Formats: sequence, C-alpha cells, structure tokens
Amino acid sequence: MEFLYFLSFISLAMVVSHAADVAPETYWKSVLPNTPMPKAFFNLLQTDKSTDVHVGVGKGGVSVHAPGTNVGVGKGGVSVQAPGTTVGVGKGGGHVSVHSPKSKPKGKCEEVYVGKGRIIVRCHDKGKGTHVEVSPFSYKYAATDDQLKDDPNVALFFLQKDLRDGNSMNLHFTETTTPSSNFLPRKVADAIPFSSEKLPELYTRFAVKPDTIESESMKKTISECEEKATEGEKRYCATSLEAMVDFSTSELGKNVNAISTDVNSKKLQKYTVKGATKLTGADQAVVCHKQKYPYAVFYCHKSTTTAAYAVGLVGEDGTEGKVVAVCHMDTGKWNPKHLAFRVLKVKPGTTPICHFLPEDHVVWVPY
Repeated sequence: MEFLYFLSFISLAMVVSHAADVAPETYWKSVLPNTPMPKAFFNLLQTDKSTDVHVGVGKGGVSVHAPGTNVGVGKGGVSVQAPGTTVGVGKGGGHVSVHSPKSKPKGKCEEVYVGKGRIIVRCHDKGKGTHVEVSPFSYKYAATDDQLKDDPNVALFFLQKDLRDGNSMNLHFTETTTPSSNFLPRKVADAIPFSSEKLPELYTRFAVKPDTIESESMKKTISECEEKATEGEKRYCATSLEAMVDFSTSELGKNVNAISTDVNSKKLQKYTVKGATKLTGADQAVVCHKQKYPYAVFYCHKSTTTAAYAVGLVGEDGTEGKVVAVCHMDTGKWNPKHLAFRVLKVKPGTTPICHFLPEDHVVWVPY
C-alpha cells in the first residue's frame, strides 16, 4: 500500500492572518467546556498543547515558534526546523532542501513542492500500484480481494453476540492516515474547495499528480462525502474540528462526550473482552470516521439503527485497551459484498454487525 506523508505548512501568510482567530481547541472549550477532548483529536491539532505558540512578524519576514519547532520566513527564504528535520527554501524560492537524519518513511520521497501557500513533502512505497481501497466504514461499497488479505480493518468486524466478557478476538488497531494529516483552522479549510468538480484544482493545490494513489484517495474521499445518505441516516463530512463540533452538537446537544479508541499496541494479536458498557442506543450517536486526505477530514453519520459501546480489552502481551465498538442493527441496505459480510460470512439484514473503531475515529454520545 502506498502512503502519503504531508508536512503541510498551509500558507505562512494564513498563519499570520489567522493568528488572532479562535484556535480549534479554544473553540472546543468554548462550546464544550465539560467535554474532554479525545486523544484522536488532540493528536491531530497542529500545535504543541503544553506551550503557547508564538507568531511574530519582524523586519524581513515571519517566524513561528513552538517547542522544538521553528518556522521562519527571513530575507530571501523560508526555513522550517524541527528535531532532526530541516526544510529550507533558498533565496527566491528556487532551491528546496530536506534533511531528516533521525527517521525517514520507507520508499521513495519526491522533491518537495513549494507552491503558493503550501510546503508539501510526499513519500511513497516503491513498487506499489495506484489501487485505492474503499473505506470499510462506507456501507455502499464492495470489498476488494486485497482488503481481505491486507486491510487491518478486516479484524475489527465481529458479530454482536461475540461482545461478551471472556471472549477472545484477533485484532489489529491502526490509524487511518499519517499523523501529519492534521486539522486546519475552519477559516482555512472553508477557503479550500471540497468538491468533485474542483478536483483538478485541488490536485494542483496539493501538488498531487493525476492517476496516482494520492489523487485516487482524494477522489474517493470526496465521492463518499457527496453520496446521498441512506434511509434513516444523516451524514456530514467535516473539514475542520469546529465544523465537526457544530454538526455533532446540532444532532445531540451540547451535553456530549467524544470518545476514541486508545490501545498502546499496534500489532495483530489476540485480545480478550473485559467489560462492555453500552454508551447509547439507536439515534443517539454520531460516529466520525477519519478519511484519507491531505488534511483532516471526517465522515460523520448518525443512524437510527446504531448502538455504541465502550469495551475493555486485554491483549495476550498484557496490553490493556479502552476501545469503542459500534453495532449496526439493520444491515439490510448494505452492499451484499461489503467487507463485513465477506469476513463474517453472513448475509445483509440477518444479524447485527459490529466493528471496533480505529484509533483516529470518534463516537459522539450524549451524557
């Protein structure tokens, strides 16, 4: 599978112009003062939470400082520095250098593209095709044979009857995309088109070549977001944290919790169920799935036939995890070739189907 690694410094000019705007985490606290931010969201914010970020405009340029990170626009160029990593743009923007001695993604890293308003680093696995897997959490799409063999989400589907203390399952918890696919401030995200009609413009904006894994991932995400909701479902694709907060609270009210999976092991292993608590019944949960995109986009939906659970798991290596499970009581309108049916060997509409959420997905429930 080919991966994207975006280090997106979305317009230093935007950083300055929006410095006085309400930050996503500040908006969260203003709307949801009694709701802790889940780890899944905390990890997708662009700044370090332990120390303030300072934005300054001095003679000859702009500088942004955070613990261990420096972004500067000085006379004749731009530099970005983080522990073990330096990205520099020389005088006039004509030269780009990238240094990352500590670690590099596997595969080929293409030359950094510097365009108006962005700096992007793209890396790919070698020798892989441009096939894009469909999202296992979109119920209109058939699973591919590659998904059955290689997709870690295969292990996350199970039958509701298996959600009982002492039952064991082989599970593999992963994140949907790289951590660099972060939230943009709402004003920045709203200024970027999010439409199939604008795909050529978006490819240019993010330096993505057509007919590549990147372009197909972007196309698939937007296409799924533009699909009509199924009967009894409300859906919304949030391109910012603020937009997700607004959608979820409009559906559930402001007395809500946002809960994500938290497991410290990334390997496939056997886990045993140790307690399962029902969080909510039908029509009382908004589930938000992280999508593959250059910045954080979440496909959120609310269904009248969904129940959510908080599940304790203990791995065979002793790892303890707190995991979110979502159970769908009516699957009669899902694609008969959906991944869940192929894995569990059941037919649509015959039995409730559940799945654990990956670590960067979130369920919203009232309290």
